[in-house]
Amino acid sequence: MPIPVILDCDPGTDDAFALFLALAAPELDLRAVTVAGGNVGLDRTLANTLSLMALAGATVPVHPGADRALLGGFVSEERVHGADGLGGVALPPGVPAQPELAVDAIRRILRDSAEPVVLVGIGPATNLAMAIAADPSLLPKVARIVLMTGAWSEGNITPAAEFNAWNDPEALAILLGCGRPVELVTLELTAQALATPARLKTLRAAGTGRCLTTLCDIQDAVPLSRRFDHKGAALHDPCAIAWLIRPDLFTARACAVEMDLGPGPGRGRTVIDRWGRLGRPHNATLLETLDADGFFALLAERLSRLS
Repeated sequence: MPIPVILDCDPGTDDAFALFLALAAPELDLRAVTVAGGNVGLDRTLANTLSLMALAGATVPVHPGADRALLGGFVSEERVHGADGLGGVALPPGVPAQPELAVDAIRRILRDSAEPVVLVGIGPATNLAMAIAADPSLLPKVARIVLMTGAWSEGNITPAAEFNAWNDPEALAILLGCGRPVELVTLELTAQALATPARLKTLRAAGTGRCLTTLCDIQDAVPLSRRFDHKGAALHDPCAIAWLIRPDLFTARACAVEMDLGPGPGRGRTVIDRWGRLGRPHNATLLETLDADGFFALLAERLSRLS
């Protein structure tokens, strides 16, 4: 049976890959897409989501969500994603979003589902945390929580913090402490999904559909990362979807994770005890390695199915 999923996102260039991969995966039953601000402001992330869904011909409902973190505002990353969030690649507008807000939609879907639902978060964790905090009685309906967030070594927005974790560390702390299985796709994992010019050329040659072509155009606009000696850019968010549909491409370990919520330079750090030095109970599964060739082959095979 397909895995029931709610996808919470903030498109965002790599979110576009994740969204299309989810739509192309028969293994997944995508119940809703919820949207927060993050990579750019909510007005743009929501419009981008609606345009991407229309391009794919998808009818999955899209719900607007948080335009700021639990404590303060989001800080966007236009240097990577462009002012519009999609690298300046123009898309036609999609149909209007659902009037129901993300928090209410998440709670309704969990309440009405006959089986537990997987929550997938590839942006700041605000929408998911607010839904869980608003109604903890729904936690048994959460099968697991898969998050592209955090780092066990160095961040990518501050020396300590990964972008999504830094934008709403209190929300991430709520999810890590909720008692449901949490699976983390961190920067160390996504660094292995390096979209080099050669890999993008191969991906573009995999098909001629509008969705695949658009994704390649978007990624071509992403600057090559200084973190990788300008050899490519990490495809962070689709790793979370690939983990759901092809877990054999990954290795993982259980560990204890907590958030640095202080006001100093460590704020937003995910303190990940990979070796059990603190002796604390495990509250997360950390994805550690990725078969990168298998990952990009999966992207090519699935994304070429879209129109």
